[in-house]
Amino acid sequence: MWSCWAGTLLRGRGRCLAGVLGRRPLVCERPRCWSCGTPGGPQGRDRLFCPQCRALQPPDPARDYFSLLDCNRSFRVDTVKLQQKYQQLQRLVHPDFFMQRPQTEKDFSEKHSTLLNDAYKTLLAPLSRGLYLLKLQGVEIPEGTDHEVDQQFLMEIMEISEKLEEAPSVVGMEEIESAVRAKQKELTDSVSRAFEQGDFEKAKTILTKMKYFANVEEKIKLKKIPI
Repeated sequence: MWSCWAGTLLRGRGRCLAGVLGRRPLVCERPRCWSCGTPGGPQGRDRLFCPQCRALQPPDPARDYFSLLDCNRSFRVDTVKLQQKYQQLQRLVHPDFFMQRPQTEKDFSEKHSTLLNDAYKTLLAPLSRGLYLLKLQGVEIPEGTDHEVDQQFLMEIMEISEKLEEAPSVVGMEEIESAVRAKQKELTDSVSRAFEQGDFEKAKTILTKMKYFANVEEKIKLKKIPI
């Protein structure tokens, strides 16, 4: 009785899986090496080179920046390890090491190197890292989001900007810069807690404020440049 019932169940499941697309079985096609045709492509931690001929493979579009640089998808990132991993990968894929390789590998090398640069810059800075984390969650901060921050905060930003414009000396600018840096540190700690709690709306609000302070920091840098 049991064997008969189990056999019927398995046959039913087989028909179900095979019948979704024109009654043909669903098959996940494994990638092949562009150079030698080896099926399966790079596996495990070595996702860059073919295991058979060691040809450099194209970047995997399914990998996010965190996966690319071998770190957890989290706001808290060990920036020392991040830099080490970045440098390690650049030593493997940098175009300088593919001068004598086929044009296909040269092109892949350029793409890998550019992608690594973008990933490293994005994950290194708290603001861009937070914005990228939100993007992975389907949340983005569009331009012109004044309505999402309170008026008191906007007044604070305006006062800081006015002080910066009126700063009589480098010492005055440094005082403003120090105050802005302290604000950014406070907001960075807050957004870290918001991500840990899974509160993406709160993280969005805090990151919006961090963008304002980032603009002020950019103005300070420009004012420091001698004319």
